[in-house]
Amino acid sequence: MKLRIATPVVLAAAIALTASACGGGGSSTSALPSGDGKSFEFWSFTGIDQKTSVDKYQKDNPGVQVKLTEVGGSTETAQALTTALAGGKVPDLVLIQGDDLPKFVQQPQNFYDLRQLGADKIKGDYLDWVMSQSTAKGGEIIGIPTDVGGMAVAYRHDLFKEAGLPTDREEVGKLWPTWDAFIETGKKYTTATGKAFVDNAATSVFYQAVNQGPMKYYDPSGNVVYSTSPQVKTAFDLAIKAAQSGITAKQSSFSDGWSAGIGKGQFAVVSAPAWLLGQIERNAPDTKGKWDIAAIPGGAGNWGGSYLAIPKGAKNPKAAWDYITKTQSPQSQLEHFVDSGSLPTTPSVYKDPKLTGHKDSFFSDAPTGTIYTNSLLGLKPFHVGTDSAAIGQEFLNALENVEQGKGDAAKAWDAALANIKTAIGK
Repeated sequence: MKLRIATPVVLAAAIALTASACGGGGSSTSALPSGDGKSFEFWSFTGIDQKTSVDKYQKDNPGVQVKLTEVGGSTETAQALTTALAGGKVPDLVLIQGDDLPKFVQQPQNFYDLRQLGADKIKGDYLDWVMSQSTAKGGEIIGIPTDVGGMAVAYRHDLFKEAGLPTDREEVGKLWPTWDAFIETGKKYTTATGKAFVDNAATSVFYQAVNQGPMKYYDPSGNVVYSTSPQVKTAFDLAIKAAQSGITAKQSSFSDGWSAGIGKGQFAVVSAPAWLLGQIERNAPDTKGKWDIAAIPGGAGNWGGSYLAIPKGAKNPKAAWDYITKTQSPQSQLEHFVDSGSLPTTPSVYKDPKLTGHKDSFFSDAPTGTIYTNSLLGLKPFHVGTDSAAIGQEFLNALENVEQGKGDAAKAWDAALANIKTAIGK
């Protein structure tokens, strides 16, 4: 999942243009175009393994053809959708990453209000705080949530053994009740091995710590507070501390170097929401059995999550909705978790034995269902705003500059704030 973002001004302009072109929503179900009922076009982003769901859907629904296109990273997919909305030629179904969603929810007239198709009847199946993020001010439901991230740490127990550290997942979790303890553990590992402990400070420290409190870049009323939020400043300072401690491999998440480093043992630890486990497995299949999963420092939180939405100009909305209802039901999300590791947004399955008893053989039979649901249960939801993705990207840029030796740590916070103000105008 690449995290680069588009220029918000461009996005806003394009969306506004499309808004005027598409006009308002509110048509009845009977007014929906029926399409051919046997095919639809689906845009996804890479790294989230929608192909597994598509293949299963087509197997269960013979004769239905799904044209799946992985457009690029999550940001590239959001950019492509913006362009498509402006141009009037859209897919029938699109997967939107959670931080990119608010920009689209702000312009609900560009999408089918899924209440027209029956979303009112199923919205109670999903976590309230997740569902609320895809509901517009007027009550329109723009997207159905496919997964949430949860938080945990993936670690190489064989490398921990070489460093003289505990290897049992329970004991490993006790090494780092706090992020400061995590950094101290990293110093012990690096001193013992001469190798990097964690992939990078920006996503494995900042992006985790900043998602563990009740107020991130926006307050509950939707006002921008990124510059004054203690949660943000604390997370930023922790990441600076990690970057300067000599424990990181300086590999930006999802880069080619990061992907290769996973397989080569260049770092022993990666902060890993549930959706990231598949990327570790695909990037380093030969390391099966060498990884394990431990609790993350700092407690409950969430990084990630995506939504399925139907653009207003879709030619086959009913076929797309059929796909949503059949692949995102509680039981279907549970099956997808067992197959791919994506954590369901449907709390009714959180106590299902298939989830609580699930063990991931790639990660040394770690009980991933229990670990990730526990990481969500104490979560305090925070407001995600229209510029959350842009703000997060500028903080990430500033931290990467320090880690790569291109930025002054003492000036990094102020530099990030200045760049954010330039990017979003406030």
